[in-house]
Amino acid sequence: MNATTLFIVGVFLLLACSVLVGEAISRLGVLPLIGQLAVGIVFGPTLLGPALGLGSLPTGFQDLQVLATFFVLLAAGLAVTRDQVRSTGPAAAVLGLTIFLVPFALGIEVVRLLYPNLPTLTAVFVSLTISVTALPVLAVMLREFGLLPSRYGALLVSGAFVNELAAVTAFAILLRFRTTSGSVGEDVGIALLAVAIFLASVLAADVLLGALRQTRLWDRLVDRVRRTWRSQEAGFALMLVAALGAALYSQVLGLTYLVGAFCAGLLVTPERAGAEAYRAVRQVFDMITWGFFIPLFFALVGLQMNLRLLGDTPADLGAFAALCGFALLAKLLLGQGLARRFGFSRAEATGAGFLLASRGAVELAMAVSLLSLGIFSTRLFTIVAGVGLVTTLVSPLAARPYVRALRAGTAPISAPRTG
Repeated sequence: MNATTLFIVGVFLLLACSVLVGEAISRLGVLPLIGQLAVGIVFGPTLLGPALGLGSLPTGFQDLQVLATFFVLLAAGLAVTRDQVRSTGPAAAVLGLTIFLVPFALGIEVVRLLYPNLPTLTAVFVSLTISVTALPVLAVMLREFGLLPSRYGALLVSGAFVNELAAVTAFAILLRFRTTSGSVGEDVGIALLAVAIFLASVLAADVLLGALRQTRLWDRLVDRVRRTWRSQEAGFALMLVAALGAALYSQVLGLTYLVGAFCAGLLVTPERAGAEAYRAVRQVFDMITWGFFIPLFFALVGLQMNLRLLGDTPADLGAFAALCGFALLAKLLLGQGLARRFGFSRAEATGAGFLLASRGAVELAMAVSLLSLGIFSTRLFTIVAGVGLVTTLVSPLAARPYVRALRAGTAPISAPRTG
């Protein structure tokens, strides 16, 4: 078979198995993403990969994963309204920065203790990658649990966004340490300036669109486009063009394209697109994203795991288990403690801690980049990816009892209490 046929066969197998396995385990009360990850592991180098000739992720699948991750982040942004972000702003900032900075700082020493032969900068990169909360995975879990539209869901998603933004900033700074000979102050300043420019641009776009809508000019423009544009898919196409433009903008500034995709989703609202047009666009978008890209996203993550490398010796396996335990407990305890400080109940806070412990897209994207630069070996990449896999598997399963209490109404998810 030629390369095109092999690619189509691979996508067919991954998608078909992911959808079927995800549906099957969802009937057992388990999130579909667990089954989708498992499908990737089965087809990857851990199990069937060597027999299938899949020692690594093929180039075509790497490109597909980038596109799938883009759609997942755009979906996360669309699911959070501006009012929710504003209402959780200070709390989300505190939550996101704390659950990144504390595990990052402590993790450097933990990694150096468990893997004493690693160079200091490499240990710092390992700690950085395991300190990221997976915004796409968190958004998927909250959606599956029916909590994404709530203030509770908005706080966790916004906190994860701040977490990822801080992680991306730190990543950009650390890479400059490796590739430039500039001063520390200069490297930090350039990275922070890029973040400031991007966020200022997003805020300016938000304010401008709000001002146009107040003058009714935006409403007239939207109505004119709807009446005169011949293509029935214009709304969907324009949304994707805007989102890709935002992703490209953030990439050019040295930030990951994921940040741009998420922020683009925040700017698309029913008020700006028109309620009817927004519903039509979201219906098409949700079918494509949840029916195609999300199952493939998790299957491709699993496909890149080579869990055989984690158990070469009992010491290696023990160090990996200890790193997974640190990664899980650090997020759990910090998330739980902060949620309690914000006034949420014990059940809500514990559920938040477990949900925030998940890893995924950005962590893996960083690890892939570090692998290509030679900073990570295949073994280190597998360790980092394995931590993400374990925490992502444990997170929804451990959070389920607390989420069940939330959905049953025994722990309300209204605004936090002040008492």
